[in-house]
Amino acid sequence: MHVHKLENWQHSHDFSVDHHQAEKSTRIVMILTAIAMVAEIVAGTIFGSMALLADGWHMATHVAAFGITVFAYQYARHHAKNPKYSFGTGKVSVLGGFASAVALAVVALMMGVESITRLFVPENIQFNEAIAVAVIGLVVNLISALLLQEHHDHDHHEHHHHHHRHTLQESLRDRNLQAAYIHVLADALTSVLAIIGLFAAKYLGWVWMDAVMGLVGVIVIAKWASGLLQDTSLILLDGTSDKKTKTDIVDAIEADADNRVTDLHLWYIGQNHLAATISLVTHYPRSPHYYKNLLSHISPLSHVIIEVNPCEGGACLELSQN
Repeated sequence: MHVHKLENWQHSHDFSVDHHQAEKSTRIVMILTAIAMVAEIVAGTIFGSMALLADGWHMATHVAAFGITVFAYQYARHHAKNPKYSFGTGKVSVLGGFASAVALAVVALMMGVESITRLFVPENIQFNEAIAVAVIGLVVNLISALLLQEHHDHDHHEHHHHHHRHTLQESLRDRNLQAAYIHVLADALTSVLAIIGLFAAKYLGWVWMDAVMGLVGVIVIAKWASGLLQDTSLILLDGTSDKKTKTDIVDAIEADADNRVTDLHLWYIGQNHLAATISLVTHYPRSPHYYKNLLSHISPLSHVIIEVNPCEGGACLELSQN
């Protein structure tokens, strides 16, 4: 019969991060974008401006993406202690970032189709209304970017401070917030390119510039979406590109006695937390707790399982020689 409390060998599996301020800022950005979207759709309907209507519905896709971001934060917070999630809800914000990246790719596709169509079949452009819309959209996006940039930089700086021994800034970034931020940048870029194209068309007669600027925007936005999809999918599929942490784990264990790491799996269980399963062989086996202490200086490691195999018989002759 056990006389010790099991709590001594247990720990929390809540690896989510508190993003209350980021959630609050994203909610404000979503409301601002929604107001601008409704205003543009109403004005476009009243004044018969296709430019206003197009930009209004374009903004609707970003409102949906911000909604995904806010929902991901709320879901992660409400289910953080839910036992049906083996490692908590740390990946929910990453999933939100992945969904937003898909939405961003759809936006780029829609812009590409529209731009190519207008390149071969130019439409009459109401320049004054279109320029006004682009300027208003740019102002809204700049305000939104400032709101999100504060938390984007704060996260980056804080992780750099706490994990200065590991080059993990890219891995530790809040993918959910990053996705919302990229949506704002994409909208701002679209507005800037639209303004350039519209001025060139109005004053130089280069009507084709409007469509060309649209295609430039498509290329940039598609690149952003692709990068975000790669980052988030790697984490969602339990992958890791953090070779330095793997090397640090092996070095820390093999520097002690004659230990050799025979199997190592490292993956993200949240945007800031790594889990590892380690199998090692040694002539001088110690308790798993002993080996975990050897890894205590590797700060991103939050959940470690160690299998210790005592070295016995002829199979360990090579180990002894090394």
